Amino acid sequence: MSNPTLEELDLLHANICQALGDPKRILILYALDEQPRHVTALADDLGMPQPTVSRHLRVLRQRNLVSTERNGAAVVYTIQDNRIISVLDTMRGILRDSLAQQSDMLT
Repeated sequence: MSNPTLEELDLLHANICQALGDPKRILILYALDEQPRHVTALADDLGMPQPTVSRHLRVLRQRNLVSTERNGAAVVYTIQDNRIISVLDTMRGILRDSLAQQSDMLT
């Protein structure tokens, strides 16, 4: 893949990076990676108020990181593209390595 243009990076930031800017949204993505759920189940499982989860799901849905499917009266949320979990896991690995390196420098 070639180096990105500034316009592409602006789109990346606006559509993906800002959506991942809140740790609660990342927790929601990880929970949905385990299994699709409706908002009440997510709120219960994550120990968050339902309005908070709904607000974060709206952002994730607007950015096409999650999708919805009707299941009777309930709306079930799923991850739109599982590659986002791989990206998050890679970022966590980089963080872990960076923290270990910083710790080694202090000792």
